[in-house]
Amino acid sequence: MEGSPIPVLTVPTAPYEDQRPTGGGGLRRPTGLFEGQRNYLPNFIQSVLSSIDLRDRQGCTMVVGSDGRYFSRTATEIVVQMAAANGIGRLIIGQNGILSTPAVSCIIRKIKAAGGIILTASHCPGGPGGEFGVKFNVANGGPAPDVVSDKIYQISKTIEEYAICPDLRIDLSRLGRQEFDLENKFKPFRVEIVDPVDIYLNLLRTIFDFNAIKSLLAGPGQLKIRVDAMHGVMGPYVRKVLCDELGAPANSAINCVPLEDFGGQHPDPNLTYATTLLEAMKGGEYGFGAAFDADGDRYMILGQNGFFVSPSDSLAIIAANLSCIPYFRQMGVRGFGRSMPTSMALDRVAKSMKVPVYETPAGWRFFSNLMDSGRCSLCGEESFGTGSDHLREKDGLWAVLVWLSIIAARKQSVEEIVRDHWAKFGRHYYCRFDYEGLEPKATYYIMRDLEAVVTDKSFIGQQFAVGSHVYSVAKTDSFEYVDPVDGTVTKKQAVLSPLIAIALKISQIHERTGRRGPTVIT
Repeated sequence: MEGSPIPVLTVPTAPYEDQRPTGGGGLRRPTGLFEGQRNYLPNFIQSVLSSIDLRDRQGCTMVVGSDGRYFSRTATEIVVQMAAANGIGRLIIGQNGILSTPAVSCIIRKIKAAGGIILTASHCPGGPGGEFGVKFNVANGGPAPDVVSDKIYQISKTIEEYAICPDLRIDLSRLGRQEFDLENKFKPFRVEIVDPVDIYLNLLRTIFDFNAIKSLLAGPGQLKIRVDAMHGVMGPYVRKVLCDELGAPANSAINCVPLEDFGGQHPDPNLTYATTLLEAMKGGEYGFGAAFDADGDRYMILGQNGFFVSPSDSLAIIAANLSCIPYFRQMGVRGFGRSMPTSMALDRVAKSMKVPVYETPAGWRFFSNLMDSGRCSLCGEESFGTGSDHLREKDGLWAVLVWLSIIAARKQSVEEIVRDHWAKFGRHYYCRFDYEGLEPKATYYIMRDLEAVVTDKSFIGQQFAVGSHVYSVAKTDSFEYVDPVDGTVTKKQAVLSPLIAIALKISQIHERTGRRGPTVIT
């Protein structure tokens, strides 16, 4: 600390009406809006910080990380300047601003921080023409619950000023502690730059049998793997955990340098966007393949010759093989959770294990509540997210290590494991259609018309022919969720009906109305 104290300024501003967080306390918008609209980012950061009760905020510790996308460095600097001005006592930040979403959750829980701010737009493209986002995780390490998101939004609608220390500068590249004297503050403001991987890696060591995985990847008859970080945050994690720690050859990992625009690609680990990995796996040289999204919470698993494991199957197979993981042998299994769009493959496993399964709306915050109450040990979503109660976030690398542990224990290929699972529990077919980039009004009308159809009592029993097969509608529902922990009711989360019937009805609605909307069908 050198020179005179850094001034704390109060800057007048005006509210924006579009800063309602989506589920989990996150705001995701085009990068140009954050970069170009006056005070757009400071307004939201102030709303997040003000949502923390003053007595809890003063002198507290928070965690800050990003997926490294364009505008992250500028945004990190603004977050630091505003945290200092708002009385935060200490920030833990990943070196160069990099921290995966699972790592942020891990650090929050490890050091008992008040929460964390993650600068990410998840699997959305980066760069000046891409997306940017700000996400707030609370003290349990998980996404903000709806009550906190609502509070943030209410503050954002009436905000008149924000506090900032514009002269405060930090060196994100230098590991260690940096301290700053601020005007009218009794204690210095502290920033600690940490290795982005180390704390998270230490947690993984307590969960898995690293020796078994290392023997699989580096021992006699080693399993050749191909892992694609898609130029997102996971590059350093893949290198340090899979290559340095577990012995996978360095050339097993590709696209491991985080780039602001993700190399011009869409950092979404699925068959549409992870084509580099898919083509490599189709060649038959590699027995196991995986890809991660930009912030490291989603993943995709491929077997030899490009054999694809659907997210719903992956969740169920992990559940059926938890005994391969030391953590679960020690902690036991209390229950499972899945989002409503996720297939019922997990339910079959839960029934065989005699544990409950909780069906929730989409959004990890619902799982966090179940895990905090001790009801749920493993959970997942159809959008390539899986995790357990070791954190309060979905965790892509954790899921990959689970798969490698299962392969090591069962000594079977990915495809053999999946087919054995189908033979024992049956195969659940799953499909998803995305209608993107559409006007909200058209979306509203599509969902309104669809809900009117599937909630009409006369729809039950209707028959639909596909080729030589005739299917009858047995059940429909407008899904709502009653949280078993606190009784909170979440309504109008989805329409539920047999896939074929919904697909045909949506097609009919499209033809009749000429509308197209973003709809997910499972």
